[in-house]
Order: sequence, then C-alpha cells, then structure tokens
Amino acid sequence: CMLAVIDLILSTSTMPKLLAAFWFGAHNIDLDACLTQMFFIHCFATVESGIFLAMTFDRYVAICDPLRHTLVLTHAAVGLLGLAALLRGVLYIGPLPLMIRLRLPLYRTQIIAHSYCEHMAIVTLACGDTTVNNLYGMGIGFLVLILDSFAITASCVMTFSIVTGLATPEARLKTLGTCSSHICAILVFSIPMAVSSLTHHFGHHVPPHIHILLANLYLLIPPIL
Repeated sequence: CMLAVIDLILSTSTMPKLLAAFWFGAHNIDLDACLTQMFFIHCFATVESGIFLAMTFDRYVAICDPLRHTLVLTHAAVGLLGLAALLRGVLYIGPLPLMIRLRLPLYRTQIIAHSYCEHMAIVTLACGDTTVNNLYGMGIGFLVLILDSFAITASCVMTFSIVTGLATPEARLKTLGTCSSHICAILVFSIPMAVSSLTHHFGHHVPPHIHILLANLYLLIPPIL
C-alpha cells in the first residue's frame, strides 16, 4: 500500500506538468515550483528505496520465522518502518533545493533540457561553482543505492539459505516465488535509477536525448509495472 502511494506521488509530481507541456505548450515553470517538484521526485524515490528495504525485512521474517511474523511486524511496526523511510527521504533530499536556491542564484540559461526538474539538470545550468551540489547529490545517490542494495542482498542471501533447507520441493518453489517477485520489483526500480544517475555524473559523451529518455523511464517504468 505504501509503495503504491509513493508511486502515485511520484507520478502526480511529474505527469500533470509533463502532459501540459506536450498538450498545451505550457513550457514555463517558476523556480520555486521547479525546486518543489525536484524535492518531491528525489525525496519519494529515496522513500521508495526505504520501503523496498522494509519489504525485504518483512519477507525475511515471514520465511525465516513465520510463527512470529504477526508478532514482529505489527501494524505499529510497519507504520514506524514507513515513517523512518519518509524521514530519511526528507533529511537526505531536503538540503538539495536549499543549496540550489541559496548557493546558485545565477544561471547561464533558463532552459532545462529535461521533461521535469531533475537535480543535475538544474545544477548544470548554474554559473557558479557547483562542486558542493554535485558531490552532495552524488553522495546521497550512492548512499541510498549502495547501502540499501547491500542490505537487501544480505537479507536475500540469508533468506535463500533458509529456503534451500526446506523439506519439500513444493515449499521451496513457493518460497522462491515469493522472493523472486520482490527481487524483480526492486530491480525494476533500482536499475533505471542507477543507470540514469550514472549517465548524469559520468556519461558526458552520452547524447542529451538519451539522458532525457533514461530520466523519463526512471519515473515511468516502476509505477507502470
């Protein structure tokens, strides 16, 4: 449920403006509105990663300690996991719009070469020194992606070690099916995000339309699937 709500927020923060630009030629956006959109996109992408991490913990408990699953993951515990993911997203991404607003007042151009206000797309327009913005954005991206991926992988390895010890082939297949769907959902979310982030920071020779396409897919594919 939380995952669906997050995807709805991500879609709502980009799709109306995107469709208005395509359908009605409404290409203009106020700087504050642009920074607000950027905050929602990156904040809830970070929250979504946290929810996937919480879901991995849920699968681990359900498979490795099924009799205590309802005792460990009560409604209150699930709510706290969701709140922790939300707070992490706000704390990580909150400084991004402030750093742009306060540190980068002048811009070479007012044309954003993207369908929506993406952090690196805005930072690259600035005239001043963007080193701090680049390092912070890259650091947060790698922190979320690498730490969450490491924790999810460790949990999956422990879960699969339990699965291989199950008595019957039917039980193993049923459990693997549960884990596989979860892993596929994580890959659908993380691969477009990782590719989009890496091409922004290191793909200096990648054509602009490829950057834009990857950034669009990063927000379109997870909610659709």
